Amino acid sequence: MTADDKPFLQIVRGDPGPAEIAALVAVLTARARAAAAARDGGGAAAGGARPSRWSDRSRLVRATLADDLRPRGAGAWRASALPH
Repeated sequence: MTADDKPFLQIVRGDPGPAEIAALVAVLTARARAAAAARDGGGAAAGGARPSRWSDRSRLVRATLADDLRPRGAGAWRASALPH
């Protein structure tokens, strides 16, 4: 049996319907394309260049407490009222 004769996907357990198999194939195809694009250097911006930090929408999302630079430890409640 050659590599071309082997099935791409084999269901080992269960009885999935055609819609479930199609969803699985779509997810695997999307992941393979994303991995190939990352390997080839393709990016979201033209020419593969990274977008600037100013255009990055994730900077508008609030930081989590772990990422925030709030004071911690003894006297933190007092320091929290001080201007940043």
